[in-house]
Formats: sequence, structure tokens, C-alpha cells
Amino acid sequence: MAPAADREGYWGPTTSTLDWCEENYSVTWYIAEFWNTVSNLIMIIPPMFGAIQSVRDGLEKRYIASYLALTVVGMGSWCFHMTLKYEMQLLDELPMIYSCCIFVYCMFECFKIKNSINYHLLFTLVLFSLIVTTVYLKVKEPIFHQVMYGMLVFTLVLRSIYIVTWVYPWLRGLGYTSLGIFLLGFLFWNVDNIFCDSLRNFRKKVPPIIGITTQFHAWWHILTGLGSYLHILFSLYTRTLYLRYRPKVKFLFGIWPVILFEPLRKH
Repeated sequence: MAPAADREGYWGPTTSTLDWCEENYSVTWYIAEFWNTVSNLIMIIPPMFGAIQSVRDGLEKRYIASYLALTVVGMGSWCFHMTLKYEMQLLDELPMIYSCCIFVYCMFECFKIKNSINYHLLFTLVLFSLIVTTVYLKVKEPIFHQVMYGMLVFTLVLRSIYIVTWVYPWLRGLGYTSLGIFLLGFLFWNVDNIFCDSLRNFRKKVPPIIGITTQFHAWWHILTGLGSYLHILFSLYTRTLYLRYRPKVKFLFGIWPVILFEPLRKH
């Protein structure tokens, strides 16, 4: 976490319960944590295009919701790191819970008939979200949020491992790439927290272009944003395989992964 002595800027005093290691208002007077803010673009723009493509392809609404939920997380995180206000912090952290619940629903409904609805699972996840929201608004303890989020991620990991081990082993590459990138982001998140004083001292001694590379919370955004996006692709690939489509992962401009598929032709 960041030391207490940070300058103020356009948004005034910090009211959030968390203040990360990036020096506040060091790039511009209008954005508290510049690199932690702009790094959220990876969670905003690609999932928006994913949602649009999902609508065009006539996919089930839960996959459209998955893409949009990731976009909402990115927008909330943008607002939080730009302002370091408590209300904006909630716009970041609570959608993290809600989006993961959508991901969990998708993963556990991969092998059901098309457009089916599991009301029991839906009710459980909505209830979980309401309980987490209520408790977190009351206790305002970031560790509580982190533990609840970790539980959901762990559930997704277990389900993914089950699918690539017992159902579709040929999806290990996509599944484990998503998981590995996410875990690397989590490692950087911890480095940013634990070694903040050392990182700040290092940044004072090196050119800014090198210092930027040590903004590990920004790397957390980039890697978990990519990992979450790949998880949606993995979930969607699993689902469309079960529905007897022909999914393929393609790379736009040779860089960005997207999923394309076509239904089996009826004879």
C-alpha cells in the first residue's frame, strides 16, 4: 500500500479505504493514479466488442452479460483509481463479485440444453452477492472483499480444471493460459503491496520510462483483464462445443484472441 504522504489533486482528499503504490497525481492533476487508471482500458474496450459480437452471433444472454460485466469492472476500476473516492471504490470492488458470479453461472451451465435456466443456482449466486454487498457496506474491510472474491475465483479454477481434465482435454491450452496469466497478475498485485516502499525509492532513481514498468498494480489490471477475457472465451468455447457448434479461436491483427464459430449444418 502507498505511504500516507501523497499530494492532492483535482479530486481532493482520498476517502477510499485503499490507496495503492502508484504515486498520487504524479502524471496529471486530474487523475490520482494515472497508470492504474489507463491500464483498465484492456477490461473496457475488448469485452465491449465481445458483447457486440455475441449479440450478432445470437449467443445466450449470459455470455453477453459476462462481457458486459467485465467492462463494468474496468469502468468502475477506472473511476476508483482516477479519484480514490470511497464511492468509486465500491464501483470497482462490488462488480468484481457480481461478474465472477456470472462467470460461475456460465461455467456450471455449460452442459445444459440451450437457453435453459438454473433457477436454484441463479438464486444462490444472487443471494451470495446480496450478502457480500450488505456485509461489505457495513464492515468496510477490504480483506473481507478479497476473501469473497478469492472464493469465487477458486470455484472457477476448480471447475475449469474439471473440464480440461475430464471433458475436453484439448482445451487445456486455453484454460491454463487464462489461469496462468491471471495468477501472474495476482503475483504482481502482491509484489506491489509488499514492496511498495522499495518500488517507490527505485522509481525516484531511474528514468520515468523505466519506473513505469514497475507499476505492478497496473500490470495486475492488464493481466487479470486479459486472463478474465480468456476465461470468457474458454467458457464460451466449452459451451459451443457442447451445443455442437464449430468454435475456433482466431487472432485479430495477429494479436488479440476472439472466438468464431458456426452451427453444424442440418442435412
